[in-house]
Amino acid sequence: MEKKYDEVCDFCKKHKTRIQYVIYGILIAAYLVIVVTACALNFQRALALFVLTVLAIFFICWDFLMAKYEDKIAEFFSPCERFLKQQWFWLKWVVWIALIAAVICWLIFDTAKQGTNQLISFGGLVMYVLLMLIFSKYPTRVAWRPVFWGIGIQFILGLVILRTKAGFDVFNWLGKQIQIFLEYSDAGAKFVFGEKYTDHFFAFKVLPIVVFFSTVMSMLYHVGFMQWLIKKVGWIMQITLGTSPVESLVAAGNIFVGQTESPLLVRPYLPYVTKSELHSIMTAGFSTIAGSVLGAYISFGVSASHLLSASVMSAPASLAVSKLFWPETKIPQITLKSGIKMEKGDSKNLLEAASQGASASIPLVANIAVNLIAFIALLSFVDSALSWLGNMFNYPQLSFEIICAYVFMPFSFMMGVDWEDSFIVGGLLGYKTFFNEFVAYERLSALIHLREKGGPVYIDGMKQYMTIHSETIATYALCGFANFGSLGMVIGGLTSMAPSKKRDIADSAFRAMVAGTVACFMTACIAGILSVTVVEVPCHILLQDAFNATNLPRNTTKVVGCCQDLFNSANSSQENFLGENYILSSLKGCCQILESPTFNC
Repeated sequence: MEKKYDEVCDFCKKHKTRIQYVIYGILIAAYLVIVVTACALNFQRALALFVLTVLAIFFICWDFLMAKYEDKIAEFFSPCERFLKQQWFWLKWVVWIALIAAVICWLIFDTAKQGTNQLISFGGLVMYVLLMLIFSKYPTRVAWRPVFWGIGIQFILGLVILRTKAGFDVFNWLGKQIQIFLEYSDAGAKFVFGEKYTDHFFAFKVLPIVVFFSTVMSMLYHVGFMQWLIKKVGWIMQITLGTSPVESLVAAGNIFVGQTESPLLVRPYLPYVTKSELHSIMTAGFSTIAGSVLGAYISFGVSASHLLSASVMSAPASLAVSKLFWPETKIPQITLKSGIKMEKGDSKNLLEAASQGASASIPLVANIAVNLIAFIALLSFVDSALSWLGNMFNYPQLSFEIICAYVFMPFSFMMGVDWEDSFIVGGLLGYKTFFNEFVAYERLSALIHLREKGGPVYIDGMKQYMTIHSETIATYALCGFANFGSLGMVIGGLTSMAPSKKRDIADSAFRAMVAGTVACFMTACIAGILSVTVVEVPCHILLQDAFNATNLPRNTTKVVGCCQDLFNSANSSQENFLGENYILSSLKGCCQILESPTFNC
């Protein structure tokens, strides 16, 4: 028996690779049978499984072909590359003129359809680019390729997500699936804290989500999925923006992990990065949020789809702003030719990875809890002190939020926020900058809940909640770690990874925080340009709002259509006109913006 056992072991060792292929083949065949069966039974129900399977097959084939035939593919396309290099001098001017003409035409047609509010957001985007150029470290040495490509990718992503039905449905579906997935943390919270765990909502409902998400991310790192995904996203940004592999990978990693975790992906290369690359690494961290806290913000009631799209859109924006604010003046040592490898976790199996992920979340959860206790207590004290000071000048309502509202109001208005809401959003930006985004999102969620309840808009002259459009822009503007608390964390974290760069890190950290803030603002401007609040409102209510409020466009397609219906109704019968709940002020407003051939205004 022992001899037979040794023979079997020797056979298995000798044909180990073939046996693995056979096992993998059987498992893949079984999986495909399951997919085909599920699609045959109910294709609509199995659509998500089918799409994920097709994507998996595509990327497996892509990786296989690139690994085996990369040189031959590059050789095949080399004539095209040589042609572009030879003709690029005049081709680039054709491309730029075509792009500028396309943007102008798009703005004209979109303004005619949606109103003039989008032009303010576009003006804000231009303003932030000019401000970054004016205060750039080396204004004359700016390479415009990463700037324009970064903004272009940001705009394309926004266009797909916010304006196309397919893109909106995909991100909306992803947002809902993440919400459902995060609700599984309730099972653990209920077991540990009891049935009434939601009585202490933040401590026992929100913070367990951070633990759960951290565990899942650690498992995905162990199986290699996160490294694969980050490399793919980083490669796209690298070939389009022309940024170095190190900063591209860190920017891609920041979509999924935090600002102190993403540099770990390229830790061996940090001592060799240039000052501009170091600035880009920090800017990417400041302009995005971690996946672990993303779940916490979703639990507040903030739109999951908007948070997801903000995280994705801010990654290319961070590289664009960083290369504008601190241009590259040296040749990076780490290039595609020198190669780059990402660090992996040290867990030996999936269970150990899950345990390490849960344990790693303990400092994060503790940090969130103690910072919120400290900051909210400090905010209460500051508000009381300011109220006491303001009372001496007969202005007892003076508070930190009011001061921030006036300081940040111009920035929020230039993002496209309605004038009446710009002070509220300015206050939220102040909370985010001087405290942290947790405090800001908690305040934003309170405003969202007030709007959903449908209470009075104004109480004692103070606006109680914002429009959906303003909420959307605020969600994008707040989606980043750019605050003074994170500044210390970044300096400490990066210094421990690259002690030789300590002085460079300290010198560029504040500029990186400013650049990260502006990257979030630019993402909010793109959202302001592209977001359209689709709410089915009866014509008589829509016309009353359009002609009685200052924050609604009067020349939109919907308003014009309702005016035409009103003219037809009023012209055919006065009785019918009154029966449709229209009022004379709406008719007067329609006459001002539209001349009807069938109705005598």
